[in-house]
Amino acid sequence: MTPNARYAASIEVISRILSGEPAEKTLTNWARSNRYAGSKDRAAVRDIVYDCLRQKRSLMHNAGFEGARGLVAGHILAAGQAVADVFTGERFAAEVLSDKEQAGLEQSRITPPDAVRLDVPDWILPALQQALGDGLEDNLAALQKRAPLDLRVNVKKTDVAHARSALAKDNIECVTVAGAPNALRVTENPRRVALSGAYQSGVIEIQDAGSQAVVDMLPLAKVTSVLDYCAGGGGKTLAMAALANDAVRFDAYDRSKARMKDLGARAKRAGAKVQTLQTDPVLAGKTYDLVLLDAPCSGTGAWRRNPDGKWRFTDDDLRDLVNTQAKILADTQSLVAPDGVLAYVTCSLLQQENETQLEAFLAGHEGWVLIRSKRFHPSDGSDGFFVALFKKTQL
Repeated sequence: MTPNARYAASIEVISRILSGEPAEKTLTNWARSNRYAGSKDRAAVRDIVYDCLRQKRSLMHNAGFEGARGLVAGHILAAGQAVADVFTGERFAAEVLSDKEQAGLEQSRITPPDAVRLDVPDWILPALQQALGDGLEDNLAALQKRAPLDLRVNVKKTDVAHARSALAKDNIECVTVAGAPNALRVTENPRRVALSGAYQSGVIEIQDAGSQAVVDMLPLAKVTSVLDYCAGGGGKTLAMAALANDAVRFDAYDRSKARMKDLGARAKRAGAKVQTLQTDPVLAGKTYDLVLLDAPCSGTGAWRRNPDGKWRFTDDDLRDLVNTQAKILADTQSLVAPDGVLAYVTCSLLQQENETQLEAFLAGHEGWVLIRSKRFHPSDGSDGFFVALFKKTQL
């Protein structure tokens, strides 16, 4: 595909997304329907589409007209190209600009409102300002950019230096990441990682450095049993297992069994022993020294990875999530043994899902104390996370 054809394909995909189709599914369906597109073409279209979704409002503003064509025109302008050189109407290229679109391009620009400039929905900007304060601009600017590809070195099998050397054999270059001692950030050939010898042998896993830093905060040294209650794909389960003593029992549970379907294979590759639970452990009455609650959340801290979700998320969704988080906190506290720890984690930037939940839990449940809480910010290079560690004490 020519560069102009890639832009035309991106317009087709974005049009479907703007009409309500999920971004990832739309891209997958496009690739299956266009077998002529090689791997580099598919990667290029994906990058354009996700760049446009991350910066949807500001790109449309800069283009002067809306819709998928406005988004792609804004992307072309940001790349320092002339829109007319791409929208040529030639074979496989986008149709030439209409008179209305051309007029939009040529009109003078006023300074956009902050929500447009920072690419967030109007309704959520006040909540983000409240949560981030002086860090609002830097954090939202970070979410407008592509996320790096971070790897976690499986220290059960090797160390960072040897993992880096193993990746270099597949021409994958990495650098270390401050604040996450077992993390590597890929700087060259990220798309080769999944086929690399290091990945296939379980030496490394793909995991954001912030997510790794969250696990590093957990008190794993003296525990004998751990439950990852909202385990999802099991990334944090495997990260904990890599750091803990081999005798520690790890259970993983998620209400969506489909999300855990690959955990068994991933654990085998990593050399970790993890039991996936089919029944809600709250009903079983087990207790654990450490319960990790990686709660369902808005995902505002990871918007650069899921920009489509940013534009679909509503204030009603936030209210529902806050209620769900409070219920899960209330339910899972019964799973923690005396003197055990409950770790509440979100990938949200919002106080409603973080500090406010922390305060409400302590106010409504006796016998708990807060050990520590911490935020990880996108402006520091990782996804945005919040962690609160509660200790269960004897009354």
